[in-house]
Amino acid sequence: MTTKRILILAGRGRYEDPWHDHAATSHVVAGILGELGAVEVRGLFRHALDDLDSVDLLVVNGGSGRRDADFDGSDDDWLGFHTRLAGWARAGGAVLGLHQAANTFYDAPDWSAVLGGRWVPGESMHPPIGQARFELADSHPVTDGLGAVEAFDERYCRLRVAPGARVLGTTLDDDGAEQPVVWVNEAHGGRSVYSALGHDVRSFAAGGHRELLRRSASWLLS
Repeated sequence: MTTKRILILAGRGRYEDPWHDHAATSHVVAGILGELGAVEVRGLFRHALDDLDSVDLLVVNGGSGRRDADFDGSDDDWLGFHTRLAGWARAGGAVLGLHQAANTFYDAPDWSAVLGGRWVPGESMHPPIGQARFELADSHPVTDGLGAVEAFDERYCRLRVAPGARVLGTTLDDDGAEQPVVWVNEAHGGRSVYSALGHDVRSFAAGGHRELLRRSASWLLS
């Protein structure tokens, strides 16, 4: 049996921020997914996808970052990266987006369609981090039988889910309204899973969260 190759892109440079330790969470995720294949953690730089054709699962764990050209290149400089990622995903690639993946790649016109949704600046938000409950649907291999995840994490609210994506997990905002936080997307030609969980390493201490990650990756690799 051929070993599956899993590439985790950890936020760096243009796609990192001071509020998230993408390196730490990426290495925790690598440990969780290690039983499913050969895992590599790579900084999110322009040449990170040069060998994308040999990747079976791409995990995106980057942030909103900075888009000033003098810092880490212009939108034009990054166009090749985003064109390659979108083309690969639309041709059947498997993408797992974690937490800030909904709040990254604003220079990529196809990213929200690939991921299946987006954090909308000025609209999306989260209450203060704390112990939170995330309800999961019994209607898909990713979440069937899990019931709920309880973890120390942020509750992302008012995310915009793309047409065709299927919501599998929700949380409640401070007003008691349901908010989508986990979904699957096959409308773009490939397979994607997005989970809003994973602000920092404390979230991955929850057994339910680790199982959700394993289930997500297993389905994407199947």
